[in-house]
Amino acid sequence: MEIQTMQKLEKQALKKSATDLSRLGFSLFFMIAVLTYSLLSNGGLSNNVFLAVAALIGAYMAMNIGANDVANNVGPAVGSKALTLTSAIIIAAIFEASGALIAGGEVVETIKKGIIDISAFGGNPDPFIWAMMAALLAAALWLNFATMMRAPVSTTHSIVGGVMGAGIAAAGFSVVSWSTMGKIAASWVISPVLGGLIAAAFLFAIKKSIVFQEDKVLAAKKWVPLFVAIMAWAFVTYITLKGLKQIWPQVIDLLNLLPFVAMEMTQKPSIQTALTLGLIVAVFVYIVVKTRLKVKSSSLSNNRESVNTLFTIPLIFAAALLSFAHGANDVANAIGPLAAINDAVVHGGISSKTSIPLWVMAVGALGIALGLALYGPKLIKMVGSEITELNQIRAFSIAMAASITVIIASQLGLPVSSTHIAIGGVFGVGFLREWMQLNGTDSTIEDDKLTIIDEKKNINAYTEELKTLEAKESKNKEEYERIVTLYRMIADEEKLIKSTKKHLKHTKHIKYVKRDAIKKIVAAWLITVPAAAIVAAILFFTIKGIMI
Repeated sequence: MEIQTMQKLEKQALKKSATDLSRLGFSLFFMIAVLTYSLLSNGGLSNNVFLAVAALIGAYMAMNIGANDVANNVGPAVGSKALTLTSAIIIAAIFEASGALIAGGEVVETIKKGIIDISAFGGNPDPFIWAMMAALLAAALWLNFATMMRAPVSTTHSIVGGVMGAGIAAAGFSVVSWSTMGKIAASWVISPVLGGLIAAAFLFAIKKSIVFQEDKVLAAKKWVPLFVAIMAWAFVTYITLKGLKQIWPQVIDLLNLLPFVAMEMTQKPSIQTALTLGLIVAVFVYIVVKTRLKVKSSSLSNNRESVNTLFTIPLIFAAALLSFAHGANDVANAIGPLAAINDAVVHGGISSKTSIPLWVMAVGALGIALGLALYGPKLIKMVGSEITELNQIRAFSIAMAASITVIIASQLGLPVSSTHIAIGGVFGVGFLREWMQLNGTDSTIEDDKLTIIDEKKNINAYTEELKTLEAKESKNKEEYERIVTLYRMIADEEKLIKSTKKHLKHTKHIKYVKRDAIKKIVAAWLITVPAAAIVAAILFFTIKGIMI
């Protein structure tokens, strides 16, 4: 028996080892391909080796973004069983890469969001190139470590910490814009709290309007089209603002081809335009969903499981759209510093803004997709099932929170992290379940307490009667039988009290959110910026020491 067990363990170890080697092989092949392409295509430049190494690090960073950050977009859909792990990876990889290539070609501020003052480098490109390379590698190493620890962290904060640390190492503390860093620190609280509150609010509304109703099918026919339409409104607005801003002139040209449409040419969409487009799509979605539900309602059962299935298709669309917007925005985290190094090498100087070449964009897009496919499942499972149990309704609420929070925060000028929003949404629905469970069992708790009081009164009454009977010197047959009955009744009451106390204790301590997961994730969030900054500073001094 022991030999068979050892053989099974050995087979599993060999299988895992082979899988790990295959993943490593694909990763190395991609990075070496990027390195080779950069060397061959930029052979005439004086610092082409630096650029090639930076491209290699950019590919590594992109894969780490795919492995860690993308889990937030598809994790809830996988955890709720709306998507299988394989289909989620395929959908996310396609839409992440599409978002990066189609809508990610923004003129990137290479010094992310004004974190450091580039004038401190005195126009000298060498220390600037070293700093950007150190920042990129530090962020990638931190993300790799976080993924190994199964902790979803913000890739934006990782690169921010890297740029800050390398900048300080290169030009001192005065180079950092501390007001910007203060806003980023504030987002550690703002993002998860907003995400959690909005996700909890939607879950509460869906439960009250549909799940808790006597006739769930009738309630679903009335409310599901409205909730899905709100989702469509939020996502079209979100995609317009965050995913289409780089190709907005082309979008306007396309829309103006439609009859009765005459849109004014602008460089970027306004919030009013985005909301209007979202509303138009939402009305169309409402009509479609309401029509389909009229047909489908006859096959629905009057239970929660049946209601849950109605949110499956909206969840799939949500995962795809979130991935597209993420690819369009967060690709800059992988290749922003790479584009800065490319610009400095090609032009021999430093600029605050630079366009991203197509080959650099392709490195980011393909790297994110490959990293997700090879190393994403760990974090997808973590987000989808290891913090709290999710079903389609809860996952739908989290997706809603992700889109609405970004819209609100961007209009208020608040810095937020998509990772923190999504994880905050997961926490929000879990804590709402705990609150509703406790609130819903308040009557049960009171009943248990009253039961314990009543049983104790009964025991006291039985005990007094028993003392009276046992005190009598002469007893008849009926009295002896009564004494035996009283002992049995007292034992039964004590057993009932014991079981009631156990039930009461269990009811009071129901926890739907795993506390260990909260501690690990929050700790990872808090140390992301300083950890990436310290590693970047060490790497900068290492690179500088090698080059001088």
